[in-house]
Amino acid sequence: MPITLHDSLTRQPKVLAPSHADGVFRFYNCGPTVYAPAHIGNFRTFVVNDVLRRLLELEFGPDKVKHVRNLTDVDDKTIRRAREENRPLAEVTKQWTDKFHADCDALNCLRPHVEPAATDPRYMREQVNMIEVLMEKGNAYRAADGSVYFKVSSFEGYGALSRVKERELQLGSALAGKSQAADADEKEDMSDFALWKAWKAEDGPNKWPGPRGASEGRPGWHIECSAMSKAILGDTIDLHTGGVDLLFPHHENEIAQSQCCNGTTFANHWYHSEHLLVDGKKMSKSLGNLYTLDDLKAKGVSPMALRYALLAGHPRKQLNFTLDQLHAAESALTRLGKFRSVLSRAARDATPQPVPNDFGFVLDALRDDLNTPSALGVLFKIINDGADLEAAHAASYLQSFDLILRVLGLSLLEGNAVPASAYGASFSASYANATAVKAAAPAEVTALAEKRWAAKAAKDFKAADALRAEITATGWTMLDRKDGYSLEPVKK
Repeated sequence: MPITLHDSLTRQPKVLAPSHADGVFRFYNCGPTVYAPAHIGNFRTFVVNDVLRRLLELEFGPDKVKHVRNLTDVDDKTIRRAREENRPLAEVTKQWTDKFHADCDALNCLRPHVEPAATDPRYMREQVNMIEVLMEKGNAYRAADGSVYFKVSSFEGYGALSRVKERELQLGSALAGKSQAADADEKEDMSDFALWKAWKAEDGPNKWPGPRGASEGRPGWHIECSAMSKAILGDTIDLHTGGVDLLFPHHENEIAQSQCCNGTTFANHWYHSEHLLVDGKKMSKSLGNLYTLDDLKAKGVSPMALRYALLAGHPRKQLNFTLDQLHAAESALTRLGKFRSVLSRAARDATPQPVPNDFGFVLDALRDDLNTPSALGVLFKIINDGADLEAAHAASYLQSFDLILRVLGLSLLEGNAVPASAYGASFSASYANATAVKAAAPAEVTALAEKRWAAKAAKDFKAADALRAEITATGWTMLDRKDGYSLEPVKK
């Protein structure tokens, strides 16, 4: 089964495949702006992309995937932070780059193969070169203050990704970006966007030589990704990903400037993950629900539990994050650890015998639009049925189980080892002893159960029945009581 992902441009599922003669799959992921710690909403996108990267390497081979993720280390936010702290820009951005790397490592995210920064001289030169080409072609113009803007009307395909024209968006509105409105006096049209920003006094020492005919200054945000992608991956890439918040205007602008400059398709496939809500609301400092990894660690939450919770919802659907889900995630990881411990013991004590098993269905769920909750549901269905496993087949199951954990990027929590007293004469007895504590349902199943309970209370029995069927399909059953409900694994 090939890897199929929803394409944000065509609004259709498409098979992922390398398009270059060398067979290398080229994959670009928009990275962080390094001026503060990333929050868990940011990390949902990075964790999802990490699973995708692992799946691609399984599909094509580790040496046939090239993953690039950029660092935005110069923009209004980074310069403002440096000015407020009276520190050099490079010192501020290094601090937050190091913090981002530490958080990614804690969440078991693979480092990208290349991680370019906008201020790196190699890529600064590429940005200036692209802007000069766009000016020569008539797609960009120099403003009176020495800035350079992309002329949106020069690109007929503008709006295809975001459907901006179909929605009759008022360009210059909040959705179009505050910076577009702020620069209105310098632009020929409100829809045009900055490729190069002329130096201003508040920028301090942060300035670079501009394109021919332009002033000293710094690149606009959008040109950074186009230039770094071109320099490392070439004019056309196989996949471009990011959070849905980047779809417009950032990715729309990337397409316009890249295709006008290079004269060819910029990305063959676009994939966007949805927003993360916290307790049903958009994250914000004013609501006190904007969590960083350190915030959760201070509450005793392990980074791996956060990773599991972020994978419990479909990446293309909004995920409502709650602290209760983290407790469910800890319990789920404990179950995984106990199952592996029993498998490992049985594999040592028995002669391995190859046997077909169901772990391939976990990978199929991931190959089908990166359906992580379905993959977790299938995984726990296998574990629920584990008592029927013959001990002689444990080695084969262990190998497959470890492969699934690697693709999901799940490192099992410490303290999940099963004591020797739990092992019986057979795998069935050992597994029964090791899982004597009632299992907690995965966070995604719990979320479905909550929806069904609410639907039932509202007497929407059609919706309640549909949600019960969804719960059953994950390998769990919901048992109603007068005062609530319980979730139990489906018995064979």
